[in-house]
Amino acid sequence: MAGTITAVASALPEQSGSQEELWDERFRHHYGDDAAARRVWMRCGVGRRHGVVDPIAEGVAEWGTARRMERFVEEALPLGRRAVERALAGAAVAPEEVDLLAVVSCTGYATPGLDILLARELGMRADVERLHIGHMGCYAAIPGLVTVGDAAAARDRLAVLLCVELTTLHVQPAIRSLEQIVAHALFGDAAAATVVRPGGVGLDLVDATAHTDTATAALMTWDVTDRGFRMGLSPKVPAALRGHVAPVVDTLLERNGLARQDVSAWIVHPGGPAIVDVVGESLGLEDEVLEVSREVLREVGNCSSPTVLLILERMLARGQIEVGESAVVLAFGPGLTLYGCLLRAGGG
Repeated sequence: MAGTITAVASALPEQSGSQEELWDERFRHHYGDDAAARRVWMRCGVGRRHGVVDPIAEGVAEWGTARRMERFVEEALPLGRRAVERALAGAAVAPEEVDLLAVVSCTGYATPGLDILLARELGMRADVERLHIGHMGCYAAIPGLVTVGDAAAARDRLAVLLCVELTTLHVQPAIRSLEQIVAHALFGDAAAATVVRPGGVGLDLVDATAHTDTATAALMTWDVTDRGFRMGLSPKVPAALRGHVAPVVDTLLERNGLARQDVSAWIVHPGGPAIVDVVGESLGLEDEVLEVSREVLREVGNCSSPTVLLILERMLARGQIEVGESAVVLAFGPGLTLYGCLLRAGGG
């Protein structure tokens, strides 16, 4: 792999609410003012979230899947476009220079897809290559980066990767389920895009790895139903990941001549506060190393696939990854799957 990330940018829906507001004004009624549900809601590490819809006010829980998919296209197109335009501007790239557009989403589908609609709206060439990566969940940004990085390295393609997830479109009818309450409490909407070149100044995509524990596949699910997509999220997920984090990370680092102490930045998907804690404990990381992951969870929630790019965007903006330094991106999702990527900041 030798593709280089030259810009990362995001876009959030204008509508937002604090966790307290979302509970008091919306979900308290959804769950019948249940005190146990409120405790779960307030302890998930989220302080504020953004959404393209007000799911309770608009009655999304009663919508069929077709109506949710129609709204997905209506909302994802302008949100994704803003993220892509910002990334292109950050990389000083014109839309007609893009050779490959990859779109990641597990929260909406359409044909013609977002890749086609975005390419048309942005004025990309008719021969732009397009790819859609769907239903992989929270870790999907990493295989997306790997794919466009390979295209940049092997075929000299200038690529754009867009991750856009609209989780608010999948609020479910209220049931007394801890998994559903946690899912409704954690997730927010976002889009994030990155430009990947065959080389240059930026973050080189050095290597990647994946590990799937199929014995624990039932602990995290994302089922297509007549009422949208339903999340299954067991509280056993952090414990199931614990035994895999260190071996997977150490193998990735060792085959590139590195150890944990050689890594300057850790971009860890905050699936929830317990998952961030497990990663920190498994790798022996100080709390401040994972503060940006917790900050993103606190300020925008778990946004599924865009989340690691939101973290990376903040780190780059603050100069937290300097030339010559290495960074590791980690994300987790259905499978159970752990995906990792090694980056190195280069000066061109």
